[in-house]
Amino acid sequence: MAEQTEVPRRTPLSRQRVLRAAVTLADEAGIDSLSMRNLAQDLGVVPMALYKHVANKDELVAGVIDVVIGEIDPPLADVDWKHVVRERILSARRVLQRHPWVSLAIESQQTPTPAILAYLDSMVGTFRGGGFSVDLAHHVMHAMGSRALGFSQELFDAARNAGRTGATSPEPPAALPAQFADRFPNLAEIAVVASHDDASVVGRGCDDQFEFEFALDLLLEGIERLHQQGWTSSR
Repeated sequence: MAEQTEVPRRTPLSRQRVLRAAVTLADEAGIDSLSMRNLAQDLGVVPMALYKHVANKDELVAGVIDVVIGEIDPPLADVDWKHVVRERILSARRVLQRHPWVSLAIESQQTPTPAILAYLDSMVGTFRGGGFSVDLAHHVMHAMGSRALGFSQELFDAARNAGRTGATSPEPPAALPAQFADRFPNLAEIAVVASHDDASVVGRGCDDQFEFEFALDLLLEGIERLHQQGWTSSR
């Protein structure tokens, strides 16, 4: 009787496995390489098999963003809000250095992903727990901008702007769902103190010019203080 050869059992697909493989693909070849076809090839399946776990390319990109954001360290159990915020942002920066494509992926999103909202909500919670008023927390989050996520839009970084032709302005954000306040209570709290400016590029309900000047003044005051202290970059 002929000996039967055992066929190795293939690891079944899951949403988490698909997203993890997508992160690996983007790490190796960049965000532009991330397609359903390329991902299916890496996983050894037909592209249609992926649609059981991610509906389309947009959902795939949002999913990999959330996987990466999930790598950021949780907030420290520390009463010093400044230390907590600084360490969290530096953790976010280390994560983005491991996955350098993520900042462009985040910028491509018209609305923040659930993991980003949860991260920002916890950041506001740290400020509020440190005694910040709702109003101050709101403007500080604007001033921090993308730095809260560990990156900034560098003025002299030519690579960031290379090959980004054809970009279009995002549509105004849709109205927040009713359950938003339950999931992200700190973000919902600071949203209600926003001054109204429907033409703002910062966000609906926020005064673009005010937020720009607020962040500028924070930086200038900090720079002046360092200058008076004779600060140098030597450690």
